[in-house]
Amino acid sequence: MTDTDPQNLLDSLSSLLEEERNALLSGALEDVADILERKERLIDALAAQDLHDRPALEQLHASLSRNQQLYDRALEGIRSVSTRLSALRRLRKTLETYDSMGRKTDIAEPPAQRLERRA
Repeated sequence: MTDTDPQNLLDSLSSLLEEERNALLSGALEDVADILERKERLIDALAAQDLHDRPALEQLHASLSRNQQLYDRALEGIRSVSTRLSALRRLRKTLETYDSMGRKTDIAEPPAQRLERRA
């Protein structure tokens, strides 16, 4: 980071947090890794500064908290999809039925039959 002007650093981080927010809201998770690296560099540069602009710091904190909530929701969504896909895979391999006594029974998928070719 060559620019060490505190106001420029604050402005850069603020615009980067907005970019991060937009990426999270649009589902562009492939962009997040680059944004996180840039954000880390800016935060490190800001930590080396003696900042007295409390309103700007409070605004950055609010933006950081907002984005963290978006990360949490995105992670919840990914976990939900993973759980659903796992259930769908399990459903393809077994059939759940109930017997005449009301007990649940799993009928496993028969092993795949393969044809053996002989020369």
